[in-house]
Amino acid sequence: MSNQYTELLKNRRSIYGLGKNVSLSNDNIVSLVKEAVKESPSSFNSQTSRVVVLFNESHDKLWDIVEAALRKEVPADAFEATSNKLASFRAGKGTILYFEDMDIVKNLQEQFALYADNFPVWSEQASGIAQHSVWTALAVENIGASLQHYNPLIDDAVRAEFDLPASWNLRAQMPFGSIEQAAGEKEYMDDAARFRVFN
Repeated sequence: MSNQYTELLKNRRSIYGLGKNVSLSNDNIVSLVKEAVKESPSSFNSQTSRVVVLFNESHDKLWDIVEAALRKEVPADAFEATSNKLASFRAGKGTILYFEDMDIVKNLQEQFALYADNFPVWSEQASGIAQHSVWTALAVENIGASLQHYNPLIDDAVRAEFDLPASWNLRAQMPFGSIEQAAGEKEYMDDAARFRVFN
C-alpha cells in the first residue's frame, strides 16, 4: 500500500551532486523552508527549532569555515577527499543551518521539572522532524539536498560569522541545489528485522 505522502517520502534522497540551476527564487525557497519548519511538530508546541538560510557569499563562507576547521583535524595527505566533498556542497545553491534554542529547553526544564531529562531529547526530535520536513519539501520542488554534521567543530565560528545568539545550538547543515547527479538505488533491510505487529 502507498499513499501520496509516502510517495513524496520516496523522492527525498541524499543528493551529493549539486548545482545552482534551481528554478525557485531565493525568496520562494525561504518561504518553503519557513512553512515546512512552522508546520513541524515539537513537544509542548515549544517551537525550539531555529533556521538560517545561506545563499551566495554567505553559503560559500560557511563551507570556508568548515574547510578551515577540518584542515586542523584531517591529515594533509588525506585532505584531498575531504576537499572534494566540501566542493560538492559549495557547488550547491545554498545551505540551511538547523539550530535548537537551548534557552527554551532550559525554561521548559524549569517549568516542568518532572520531564526535565526529556526536554533535550524532545528538542533533538523536533530538530530531526524539521530537517526531514524541509528536506522532503525541497524534494517535491526537485531540489536536491543532503544532511551534514560538522557541529560542534564549527559552532563558535558560525555563531561569530553570522552574529547568532549563544543559546542557538547548531545541529545540522543542509547543502541544497539542483540535482546534477541522481542518488543511487536505495537498499532496505528486511522488514522482519525492523517491524513487529501484535493483534
